[in-house]
Formats: sequence, C-alpha cells, structure tokens
Amino acid sequence: MQKLTIDPLYLKTVLLELLAIPSPAGLTDEIVHYTAHVLDSLDIPYQLTRRGTIRATLRGNRANSGMGPDCAVVAHLDTLGAMVREVKPNGRLSLQPIGTWSSRWAEGGRVTIFTEQGRHRGSVLPLLASGHVYNEAVDTQPISWDQLELRIDEPLASADDVRALGIQVGDFVAFDAHPEILDNGYIVSRHLDNKAGVAALLAALKAVRESGATVPMDCHAVFTLTEEVGSGATAVIEDDVSEVIGIDIGPVAPGQGAREQGVTIPLMDSAGPHDYHLTRRLLRLCEEHGIPSHRDVFRYYHSDAGAAVSAGHDVRTALLCFGADASHGYERTHLSVLVHLAELLTVYIQSGPTLPEDRQRRLGSVAGFSHQLDPRQLSRSETPLPDAGELVHRRDDEAP
Repeated sequence: MQKLTIDPLYLKTVLLELLAIPSPAGLTDEIVHYTAHVLDSLDIPYQLTRRGTIRATLRGNRANSGMGPDCAVVAHLDTLGAMVREVKPNGRLSLQPIGTWSSRWAEGGRVTIFTEQGRHRGSVLPLLASGHVYNEAVDTQPISWDQLELRIDEPLASADDVRALGIQVGDFVAFDAHPEILDNGYIVSRHLDNKAGVAALLAALKAVRESGATVPMDCHAVFTLTEEVGSGATAVIEDDVSEVIGIDIGPVAPGQGAREQGVTIPLMDSAGPHDYHLTRRLLRLCEEHGIPSHRDVFRYYHSDAGAAVSAGHDVRTALLCFGADASHGYERTHLSVLVHLAELLTVYIQSGPTLPEDRQRRLGSVAGFSHQLDPRQLSRSETPLPDAGELVHRRDDEAP
C-alpha cells in the first residue's frame, strides 16, 4: 500500500469542465453524461440508476472480489440553484431556491433560465436595485428570496411577454460558476461544493487505475444527484457495502477545524457521530503517509454518508472534506487540498476493510465484536482480533 502520485493538471482540467456544466439538483442529465465519459476514458465500468446516479467499480483482487464487504466513496454532482416560482406582471421572475442557501449569495448572480424550448440569460437582482432611485432604502431592504427578482435579458414589459418566450413556472435557473484558478494555487468559484470533491475522486481513480495498484476489496465510486436537497445516497448503497465515505466541502470559519490546507475529517455532523473505527483509521492513514489532516465537528451539515444511514443501511460512515471558505457562496479552496484528498483516497482504496470480520458479519453474536476503547483496535485492519473471551473476563483493574 502506497500513496500514489496525483496529476494536478488532470484534476484542474476535470474541475473546470465540471464547473462549465450547469447541474442544479433536478437538472443533472448532462453532468451524468460527462462523468460517465470520464469513467469510460479511465476504463472503469459503471452502472446507472433510473435517474442517473452512477455506481462505478474498481474490482478487488480475485480472492475477495464479489465476496464483500465492499466500500463506497460517494460524491455528489448536483449543485445549488433555483426554480421559477412566479412570472411577475412587470416581466420579472420570482425564484425558489434549490437546496439550502442564502439569498445574499444569489444577489448579482448571472444565470441561465432553462425552458422546455431553449435557454435565456439574466441577472438576479434585489427588488430595490438602484441607489439613484431608492437612495438609502437600498441598504435597508430585508435579505430574503422574496426580496429578489430575476431580470431576463430580453425586451420584456409584461408577464405575457415572458410567456411568449416559453418561460414558465418550474423552469430551472442555474447560476454561473465564474471559476478562477490562481497561480498561487487558490481556486475560487461557485459550486466547488461538490465539483471539487468529484474532481479529486476522479483524479484518485485515475491514479489507482494507471498505477496497477492492488485493490483488496471492490470499491464503488458513487456519484449522486440529489445531495443538496437531502436525499443523495439514500437509494444506491447495496447490501454488499460495509463502509461509506462521503466526499464533500469542509466549511472554513472561526471555531471550525477545517482548513484550506490538508484534508479535513469531521468526527460528527448534523446526523450524529461518524463511525469510530473508520474515522480514526482515516486519521491514522494520513499520519502514516504524510498527508496533513484536521479534525472537525460540523454543526449544520448533512452529507451523502448521513443520507445512507438515514435510509436504513447498516454501514460504517466517514467524511473526507476539502476545506473551503464561504461555503454555498463564492467558495475558495486550494489545489493542494484537493491533491491531498485524492492522495488519501488512493491509500484508502488500497487498504482493505476497516474491520476484517465485516466481511462475514450480517446478524451475529457479540463474539469477535469490536472494542472502541481498546488500544489494540488501532491496527485492527492489520492485526487479528484478541480472543473475545479474554476481553470479557479481564478484571476491571487490569491494564488493556
């Protein structure tokens, strides 16, 4: 098992191509086609669900392939966006957000309206958009989606004019990403959540595929389509999967552990604590392979990993995050963060199951079950379990 070299040019190219494809949740067919094309170019087989969630597979070695347990690494292709809620009498449009995000970040956004006949361009503006007209009222109007409207770049004066263009309630609105990659490595853009995570995962898959590294168990790269609206990986994790790692943004802010350097590994988010053994194993892999890492706890955060558990899947979960400033806005991260994230994924894919007995465990007895606070658990994936009876019958005052 070794840390593989990541191609930064490939990672940047894939990221820019992903950012160029509008994909608000619910309008994701084109980015599914793009991602499938990338997997084809890497000669990695995949399957699609009815709605387009992708489940690609790196096959494990011949002795273990198909026997389980498998692992899944999940990243979402969908982004934030909006939908036309109302065609107003003045020819402007009211919007309903897709996903949870503040109208602060929508103001001034350049957008594309996707109709069933074509597409149109426009800008999202506050209702009081001109200081020359409204003076200081511009600075005191409330902040909410009800205080915004979409101005279409067409000669329109009425709702009938809008309808004549084929624009109607329910049309999707995608916000331009405006990506910028600086010479110093910083990357600034909308929708780095989670296209930066997708790019890092694809770069990791490329490195594993081209290196010929041994993959001890089947590893599924899963690309979901509805994480921003809460469902995500609820319907794509099969029974052969024992552990799920979500790849997503790590919000950088005062009081948070996430950083724009290294990999951020949260121990808990809004869905509760992630798996004790899997998270600490990932932290240990970072230490052993010289990958900088940070621990964090996310207070207002949901992910594909949490969605899998909420759907009833009996899986170990963890999150691996790229730290980014101003999440759900004009986000900023650093290329080195994405490279480190991809490097950690290459190590994890080569490392085998977190607990060896997960290969057989469905419903069973306590014999051989893990002990979270036993120091010997730290290397469980490499060292056989102590006899269960030894641990059960040890006196309380004996050292572990």
